[in-house]
Amino acid sequence: MSLLITNDCINCDVCELTCPNNAIFPGEEIYEINPELCNECIGFFNHPQCQQVCPVACIIPQQRNP
Repeated sequence: MSLLITNDCINCDVCELTCPNNAIFPGEEIYEINPELCNECIGFFNHPQCQQVCPVACIIPQQRNP
């Protein structure tokens, strides 16, 4: 699994700074997560840090395609 940022994103920049894998980047309208780099912080933290710091809770789990 990886994470997805929804359209509720307010572009606050906080998630990008907390990602240990540099998987989060500014998209055209909102921040986006590169699913190839996102591992939900496994090996770094017990919980995804972007979800912990997001002020609007717009980062949700996304199933990867098989």
